[in-house]
Amino acid sequence: MSDLLFNAIRNNDEDTVSKLLQSNPELAGSRDERGSTPLLLSTYFGLKEITDVILKYPQDLNAKDASGNTALMGVCFKGFEEIARKLIEAGADVNARNFNGGTALIFAVNFGRTNLVRLLLDKGADPEIKDNSGNTALDHARMHSVKDAIDLLDNKK
Repeated sequence: MSDLLFNAIRNNDEDTVSKLLQSNPELAGSRDERGSTPLLLSTYFGLKEITDVILKYPQDLNAKDASGNTALMGVCFKGFEEIARKLIEAGADVNARNFNGGTALIFAVNFGRTNLVRLLLDKGADPEIKDNSGNTALDHARMHSVKDAIDLLDNKK
């Protein structure tokens, strides 16, 4: 049954996703062959409506994929601000760390997503968290010359 759900998400089939989750709400916490949850997959593809459907069901909002990334980290990498807001409002941890110690804030900085840097800071992201290499989001902003992020992070000190 979970294969049907993951295929429906990949095919952007909101109706099937809704029906499958209504009939079996536990599917919201299932994993595919790559370790992704329905939420991780829908957010990675930027599927706002399907993400809304999935968020109605109990699940771990901070579940990690095979690389240790959460859905919030993925949308910060991809630049999906609206979905990031939804995840944060639903209770996603803005300070969760992946296997390399990276956070959603570090992802947003590294990919020049200044709007997401601002959002994460406004929602309590800790700019002092260091990744496994000892670098903060500000360090990353300086390494990648992301001036707007440098300004935002300098103001948080």
